[in-house]
Amino acid sequence: MAKKSAAKKPNAAKNAAKKASKKPPAKKPAAKKPSKTKAPAPRKQAAQTDLLKRIVASLEDDKAEDIVTIDLAGRSSLCDAAVVASGRSSRHVTAIADHLARRLKEEGYGTRPVSGGAQGDWVLVDAGDVIVHVFRPEVRDYYDLEGMWAVASPGKG
Repeated sequence: MAKKSAAKKPNAAKNAAKKASKKPPAKKPAAKKPSKTKAPAPRKQAAQTDLLKRIVASLEDDKAEDIVTIDLAGRSSLCDAAVVASGRSSRHVTAIADHLARRLKEEGYGTRPVSGGAQGDWVLVDAGDVIVHVFRPEVRDYYDLEGMWAVASPGKG
């Protein structure tokens, strides 16, 4: 009787191996059809979100010049939009950025980091989904952010 049980064990292993090898072949994924979608047209103005409207209103109240909004949704991982504006002098540029950061905090957007306020040539306000650049006119022409993002600036058009 011991011989029968010993004989059955190798057969059991062979049967299990046969069952495993009889699995149906894996299905191949269907070939993808080429998409016929057109490339999106370049956007020049960002969609007017509540945050963006508040930022533009603040810049207009502080007499910022040549305010341009650039839609960066899908083009940049940093933000959804950028706003570029000019001030008449270093002091004006710094004041515009400080007022904007203060207003955003008062409106419930929290403390916003401000960079470059000590020099006043180019001040950046990080408002989260929107990054605001305030320049002196000469510095704005030199760095040409609108040209970098392929947006026609108001005076160069």
